[in-house]
Amino acid sequence: MIHYHGTPITPDSAAAQILMRRHAMVSFAHPEQIDLVADACQSFALDNGAFSAWRGGRPITDWGRFYEWVAVWQRHPGFDWFLIPDVIDGSEEQNDALVFDAALSQHGVPVWHLHESLGRIERLIGRGFARIAIGSSGEFARIGTPAWWRRMAEAMSAFCDEQGRPRTRLHGLRMLDPYVFASFPFSSADSTNIARNIGLDGRWTGSYAPATKGGRGAVLAERIEMNNSTARWSGLAYSESLPLLFSDSHAGESA
Repeated sequence: MIHYHGTPITPDSAAAQILMRRHAMVSFAHPEQIDLVADACQSFALDNGAFSAWRGGRPITDWGRFYEWVAVWQRHPGFDWFLIPDVIDGSEEQNDALVFDAALSQHGVPVWHLHESLGRIERLIGRGFARIAIGSSGEFARIGTPAWWRRMAEAMSAFCDEQGRPRTRLHGLRMLDPYVFASFPFSSADSTNIARNIGLDGRWTGSYAPATKGGRGAVLAERIEMNNSTARWSGLAYSESLPLLFSDSHAGESA
């Protein structure tokens, strides 16, 4: 599984130390470290920035500049893929239109949102996309709640065959928490856990606490990357009692 660490990570010196030979995701909403990422990382993916814009109350309607940005960076040898523009809490018709009209679709990854129907999963798989991203939205926007785990279990039943093998590569958006991604057969996942947590001084106490943000980020990255996703969906990630084992401190920390 590929662990994509979200940027920006500040300062730049810490970002360079943390991301060296790792994988990163750069958002169109915060593209300032794209050059650093392209130089330091093994590979990188591009986020369309829809989530940040939606959360800020300024949803994007004109995606021309985003596609211009993708057109430049898709030529870099470290470029993996980009998220096709989406409407976070939009209708299936709105998101289908963005997916089916997407330019540069050979590198594009569509987003299936948890509030959408399982039938849309079939439509996206039928289009032959090599990877599909899963985004938490609507009543399932908060990752790690019992309702979220139930919906993810339903989604896995549609994404996977009778032997639990995913029918296409799956990416978990904001799901780079080991308690989450280890439960599903993801090929990749992302989050901004490192960027958000290296500056929270109150969490880094004791005699052996890393002295620098770069050191903190390296510790966090190692803890994340020592875990892998499961090879198959077994249905064991959700039961009547299991969601209670996952507190809000375990999941949903990233943006």
